[in-house]
Amino acid sequence: MVTPDIWTNPNSDFHYKCVERSSKEIKSPSNGYILVHSNGGLNQMKTGISDMVAIAKIMNATLVLPSLDHHSFWTDPSDFKDIFDWKHFIQYLEEDIWIVDHLPPAFASIRPHQKAPVSHSKSSYYREQMSSLLKKHKVINFTHTDSRLANNGLSNSIQRLRCRAMYEALKYTDEIENLGRKLVSRLRDDNKPYIALHLRYEEDMLAFTGCSHNLTKAEDKELRQLRRSVRHWKEKRIDGEERRRQGVCPMTPKEVAVFLEAMGYPFDTKIYIVAGKIYGHQGVKALEEKYPNLQSHSSLATEEELVPFKSRQNQLAAVDYIVALESDVFIYTYDGNMAKAVQGHRKYEGFRKTISPDKKNFVKLIDRLDRGLISWDEFSSKVKILHANRTGGPVPRRPGKTVKTEESFYANPYPGCICQN
Repeated sequence: MVTPDIWTNPNSDFHYKCVERSSKEIKSPSNGYILVHSNGGLNQMKTGISDMVAIAKIMNATLVLPSLDHHSFWTDPSDFKDIFDWKHFIQYLEEDIWIVDHLPPAFASIRPHQKAPVSHSKSSYYREQMSSLLKKHKVINFTHTDSRLANNGLSNSIQRLRCRAMYEALKYTDEIENLGRKLVSRLRDDNKPYIALHLRYEEDMLAFTGCSHNLTKAEDKELRQLRRSVRHWKEKRIDGEERRRQGVCPMTPKEVAVFLEAMGYPFDTKIYIVAGKIYGHQGVKALEEKYPNLQSHSSLATEEELVPFKSRQNQLAAVDYIVALESDVFIYTYDGNMAKAVQGHRKYEGFRKTISPDKKNFVKLIDRLDRGLISWDEFSSKVKILHANRTGGPVPRRPGKTVKTEESFYANPYPGCICQN
C-alpha cells in the first residue's frame, strides 16, 4: 500500500547522525564545581542543561546534578531525579565530563560565587573569564541556564557533546518513558498514522505574546491583566492584530482546523494535542467540530496511570514529548521551546516529518478566504504550495544577522550533529 504524501517523510538521503566522541577528546582534571539552577519550563531546562554539559567541558569543571525551576508558570515541584534517569545521565557522559550528585563535604561549606552567564556566549568566554573565576572560587552557581551558549561558531566536538547530552544522556525516568510508550501504542492500535499537534493556545502564551484573535473582550482583558502582573515579561502594551499579521501569534484552533483541511488531512485523522488547557470559552471546539478524533494524555491514559503525575506539569510535558517525537507528523502552531526541542530531535532521528506553518502568509490567505475573496480550491492549492518545502527536511542551520533572528541549534542540529555523505 502506497503511503499518501501527507504522511511521507521528507527526503534525507545521504544524511546521518554523527555525534561520536573523537579518540583525541580527553577528560581533563577538574578546576572546581559548577552548581546549576535551570530556569523555565521542561524544554528550556533541557536545552539549558545540555549547554551546561558543554560549558563544564570547556571550563574543565565538575557539574553537580542540576536543580530545576519550581517557580515558573506551572510551579512544578519535580526535581532532576523525578524527571530524568540521573544514573544514565552520569554514566552516559562519564567519558566527557565529571558529574557528581552533590558537592563533596570539603566543598559544601564554601559559599558559591553567584553568576548569571552572558547569553549566547562563545567558548572563549567560558574558557577564559569563567574558568579564571572557577579557579579562584572553586564553586560557582550559574543562576540561569537558558541560551547561555552560542548557536554557531563552536568546535565540532562541543556541538556533538551538546547533542549527546540533549538526545542521548537526558533520558526520562522509566515511569515517564513507560507511560509515553503506552500512549503511542494506544494511538497506533489500528495501525493508522497520527499527528502530534503542539497547539500552544494556552493562557500564559497568549498573555505573553499579546495575541487574542477570535477571543472575547473579557478574555482579552484577562490576558492583559495577566501580562501586566508578570514582572519579568518586559512588553506590556502589544498590538495583537499586528502581531498576527507578522505571523508571530500562536494559531487559533479554528485556523489549525482550516490549515489541516487545506493540507489534505482527512477529518478522521487521529490528532494528539501536545499542550496544557486550551484557553477561551470555546476551547478546542472549532478544531473538534472538523476533526473529532482528538486525543491527549488525559483521554488516552487511565485515571490510575495519571495519579503519579498529578500537579507535575513538567513530567506530563515529558510524556507529551515522547508522543510528539514518535508521531508520524508533528505540527507546531508556535515556535516556542517545546516546538524547537521536538523538531530538532526529529531531525536528529532521521528527519521525521515536521510541518512548520508559514503563519504570516497563511493569515493573509485565511483572511481572504473568510472575506470571500478567494475560492476554497485556490486557497487549498496555495496552502499546499506554501508548505511543500516546510516539512522538516535537511536544510543547514545558518547564522543570522542577530542572535534573535538566527535558528536555534536545538531546533536544527545540522550542521553539528548531522553529516552528509
